[in-house]
Amino acid sequence: MRRTVLSLIFIAAIASMIYSCQGADQLKQDIYYTNGRDIYIKNCQNCHGVNGEGLGALTPGLTDSIFLKENKQKIACIIKYGMDSTITINGQQFEDKMPDFNTLANIDLAQLIVYVTNSFGNKQGMYTPEQVAADLKKCSN
Repeated sequence: MRRTVLSLIFIAAIASMIYSCQGADQLKQDIYYTNGRDIYIKNCQNCHGVNGEGLGALTPGLTDSIFLKENKQKIACIIKYGMDSTITINGQQFEDKMPDFNTLANIDLAQLIVYVTNSFGNKQGMYTPEQVAADLKKCSN
C-alpha cells in the first residue's frame, strides 16, 4: 500500500513537471493536432495522402504552406461544404470536385485545420472552434 502511494506521488510529480514545461496554449494545440490527425486519417487521407502529397493531377497536396496561409479563413468552408471550382496550388490547376464533410462539428473542423496547417511542412499555430464559426458565416456556398 505504501509503495503504491509513493508511486502515485512520484507519477504526479513527474506529470506536474512535464505540464509546467509546456504552456496551456501549446498543450491545447497539441491535443487539437492529435485529434485532427485522427480526423484526417478517417476523412482526408485517401485523397490527400499520408504525407499530404495529394494524388497527382487529381487531388491537390496540402504541402503548399503559402496557399494554406493565404486561404486559412476559407479552409473551414472548403472542408464543410466541399468544393467544385478550379483552384491553383503550386502552379498546378485542380478541377476535381471535393466532397463536403458537413457532418463535422466546429470542434472537429478546428482540430482538422490545426493538423493540416501544422503538418506537411506547415506551421501556422492554433485555430479554434470560434474561428471556424466566424469563417463559416463568411462562406459563399
